[in-house]
Amino acid sequence: MDALIHEFTMRVRDQDGHVYRPRAFGTRRRDDTWIGWIEFTPHGGGLVRRSTRETTQPSRAALLYWALGLDEVYLEGALDRAIRSSTVPTPSS
Repeated sequence: MDALIHEFTMRVRDQDGHVYRPRAFGTRRRDDTWIGWIEFTPHGGGLVRRSTRETTQPSRAALLYWALGLDEVYLEGALDRAIRSSTVPTPSS
């Protein structure tokens, strides 16, 4: 089950100037490690963007520590990756 790990106070903008609120999420895997990603909710509504896996950590506490270390530059890059990954078709498996 997905868990909200951290809600950032800073906001980030995409290349078109749209403002997003980033939040770090994670989920525990079967081997008890945690994967983390960032979700971006647009100010005023719209399509929520989600990055692919940004990190793998040994515990939920380590995932929170990772999230607390992210800065605006990292979040802008994660938003760009999230936007690009949602517009590129993925091959069917």
